[in-house]
Order: sequence, then structure tokens, then C-alpha cells
Amino acid sequence: MELLVPLVVASVVDVGIAQADKGYIVHACLLLVGFGVLGLAFALTAQYFAAKAAVGTSAELRKRLFVRMQSFSFAQIDDMGAPSMLTRMTSDAQQVQTGINLTLRLFLRSPIVVLGAAAMAFVVDVYAGIVFLAVIPLLAAVVFSVMAACTPRHRAVQEKLDGVYLSARENLAGARVIRAFRMEKKEAAAFSKQCDGLEKAQVGVGRIAAVMGSLTFALVNLAAVALIWVGGVRVDAGVLEQGDVLALYSYLALVLVELIKFANWIVTTTKAVACMRRIGAVLDTEGEPKQAAASCDKIEENAPHVSFENVSFTYAGGGAPALSGISFTAARGETVGVLGGTGSGKSTLVSLIPRFYEATEGCVKIGGTPVGSISAKTLRRGIVGYVPQKTVLFRGTIASNLRWGNGEATDAELMEAAKAAQALDVLEAKGGLDAPVEQEGRNFSGGQRQRLTIARALAKKPEILILDDAFSALDYATDARLRAALKELDCTVFLVSQRVASVMHADKILVLDEGHIADMGTHDELMARCGLYREIYISQTEAEA
Repeated sequence: MELLVPLVVASVVDVGIAQADKGYIVHACLLLVGFGVLGLAFALTAQYFAAKAAVGTSAELRKRLFVRMQSFSFAQIDDMGAPSMLTRMTSDAQQVQTGINLTLRLFLRSPIVVLGAAAMAFVVDVYAGIVFLAVIPLLAAVVFSVMAACTPRHRAVQEKLDGVYLSARENLAGARVIRAFRMEKKEAAAFSKQCDGLEKAQVGVGRIAAVMGSLTFALVNLAAVALIWVGGVRVDAGVLEQGDVLALYSYLALVLVELIKFANWIVTTTKAVACMRRIGAVLDTEGEPKQAAASCDKIEENAPHVSFENVSFTYAGGGAPALSGISFTAARGETVGVLGGTGSGKSTLVSLIPRFYEATEGCVKIGGTPVGSISAKTLRRGIVGYVPQKTVLFRGTIASNLRWGNGEATDAELMEAAKAAQALDVLEAKGGLDAPVEQEGRNFSGGQRQRLTIARALAKKPEILILDDAFSALDYATDARLRAALKELDCTVFLVSQRVASVMHADKILVLDEGHIADMGTHDELMARCGLYREIYISQTEAEA
């Protein structure tokens, strides 16, 4: 209908006005009004469905991104980084949504209008159509050249945005430390530097996009000059009517408007394409395999409950191995203490048991079966209970947090787990199982959070319980009561700690030093023959004294 409007206007000039036919003019104007009303209806309908498709697509992308990220191994999360994943799920998905909306509204319209205007110009006059035929390829060359130049730069802009998110996230997470050391100015300067880098990248892309707008206007204005000159010559020769020249100029103006819209679409779409590639990189990444080898969930009763056979592990990009040549066994029901200094590999060692990381060399077995051949669901939901070094509670209630360990647990079972974890006083102080838990458990102390996370692991009644420095915020009396309660449990316990007092009563103690086992044995055996253990014990007992 828009392509027909200039012809109607031309007929008004050449027939209605030229012949002073008011009726013709009125009918033509009513026709134009009808075109406008119908055009509005079509535009509203198109915008509704375009918006619905774009919003629906971004929602589906976010869902798929979240599901895929949930399947990533610890190594993949370390490699990609949490800020980058957040950026892809928020900013990148929003850019894709905008790009889809404009594509459905403009890309399906502007080329048709531009090419249609050129075709209608040929209908009006062949010579005038040649002007359109010459300028449109030039405009297309400008548009696609700018698009090719902008796409990689938009990708760089999003990577800069990752850095801004990372800086903001670190500052929010470490706000207390920043205040304690009076580092606000330093962090503000670092954040400002990140923002300046982002601004510089965005300005660079904007300059290239601005070139497209300027060249487009220049080409269209040159085409307008040529069109008026050709039209004037053709009218003077009696080949064209005045209304035809007006129609041709209207078609050129229509092309200009659509090309301006198309230029905006190009800028937005180059951003969307760069963002979609970043999202696609996540969706194309295979998550952690449910099983690293053939399925074998059967546990051999007579085999050691847990065994490490010459296990080594190196973090991606880590250089030296974090663990090297680790070999030991743990019988069913034993308590194994893991002792060592910072960076000795304690947390890495126990992370290999639930297969958070895959051993680089050697084999980790549970009941004689390699952990790689046990399904992740069986391994983590049914066999291993894990309490991380950093306590994590989720917004909700104490009961909802404890049921992460066992979704079907009754209140009585949760209370039993809390009792074993020495957390009954926490429930009494907070008002029971239905007491609210704020985000990250901010309304609980460090020791309270640790006991609740231990109770959460105990609620699932695991065969193997891993406590990764989970007693660090507990006083010695609570520590002792908790160790005594764990002795009563029917499970194999791995107790990671830097405190000798927490592991000295274990059935077996592994002393780690720079990723190697310096020695292993009971407390008395190690005191007799392991100089490193004896040194740690004496230094800590003297400090306590």
C-alpha cells in the first residue's frame, strides 16, 4: 500500500488538480486514509507478533543457557568464568531479543519497500528507474561493509562488558574487605578504568556506524539531484507529467527512510549476531558427562570403600600438578583425616571423589568401581555427601535448605540430622525448621552456617561424607562433639582440616605437602616418624597453650 501511495498522489496532481476535479481529489484522499488505517492495523499486528517472538526466544535462550551451565563441570565453570556466564544470560540475551524484534519488523519490510520502490520507478519511467538501479547497489555495499567491520568489534565490546561485570561482582562480594582496608578509592579507580575501556570500544564501533549514516545520506542526496535533473528533462520533453516527478521523488524519499531504518537494524543486528555467537559458544559446549565411562553402578562389597591408585591432577592452565602420585585406601566406616598447609592439595583431593574434577592420571574408585563409570546421579545423590569449604545456604527456610540433601525427608529426619551436626541450638535460636534463611545465609553466623550445611549433607544419609575444612568456624567444644557424633554414623568420613585437633582421632591421616602424600597413618604413628606432622602438631599445640 505504501508503494501505491505516490501513484495516488501523482494522479491527484495530474488529474484532480490539473482538471480542478474536486470529487476526484476527495475520492483519492479517502483512498489514502483507507491505506493509512489498514497500514496501522498491519503495523500493530506485525509489532505484536514480532515482540512475542523476540521475547519468547530470549526467554527460551535464558532457560537453555541456565540448563547448560548447570551441566558444566567445575573445570568448565572455572574456564568460562561466572561474570561471563551472567553477561551472556542477561545482556547478550537482551541484545538478541532486540535484534530479532527489529529483524522481523524491518528486515522483512525494508528490502521489499526499497526494491519495490525501484520497480515502481521503472513503471513510472525507465530512465528514472536507472537512477534507482545505480544507487541501490552502492547503498547495499556501504551497509554490508559496515556490518562486516562492526561484528567483531561488538564481540570485543561484550568481552569488555564481562570485565565490568566481574569488577562490580568482586566489589559487591568483597565490600566488607574493601571497607576494612580503606581501598574504596583504589577499587573505584580500577572500575573506572574498566568502564573507560568499555567506552573506548563502544565509541570505536559507533564511529564506524556513523560513517554508514553519512555515506547513506550522501548517496541518496546525489540520487535526488540526478532524479530531479532527469525528471525535469523528461517533463520538458513532454514525456513525463509533473505528478510523475513527484511520485519518483516520493519513492526516493521512501527509500531514504527505509535505509535509515535499515541502518539502525544493521547496527542492532551486528550486536545481536556477536552476542548470539557468544551464547552459541555456551550452548555448543558439551557439559559434564553423566558418566565418563561405561555404566557400572554396582559396588563391590569386599573392595576398599574408597581407593586412589597413583592419582595425579593438573588444573587447566595450572602449570605444575596440584596432586601427584596419590595412592591410598579407605575401608568402609573409617574416618580419614586430610591434613596439610594452604595449597597442599587437600580440597583438590576430596573433589576427585564425587568427580567434580576428572583425575589427569590414575584412577579413583569407590567399592572397586572407577568413579568415572558411576552415574553422576548415583554418585552425588546416593553415595557422596559433600560439605564445601565455603558455606552456601539458599534463600528460603532452614527446612528447604536441609531438604537439598533429601527432598523426601520428614521433619523428624531433619531434626535427627541437625542433632548429629550439633545444630539443634541454631534451630532453637532461630525459631525452628521454618525459620527464614536470607540470600547466602546472611542472617546466620559462620559457625551456624557450617553446622547447617553439615546437617544438609547428613540428611541424605550418605555412604561417604566429605567435610572440606567444615569445622573452621567452630569452637573446640563443638568441634569435639561433632567429631564424636560422626563416629556413630555408618559412613566413611573424609575430614579435611588445617587443625591437627580436628583430625588426630581419625583412623587414618593423610599428610599432604605440595600435592604429594608426605606420610599416612594414625596420630601416634605420624608423631613417631613424620617430621612434618610433628612440626604442625607442636606449632599448633604451643599456640593453643
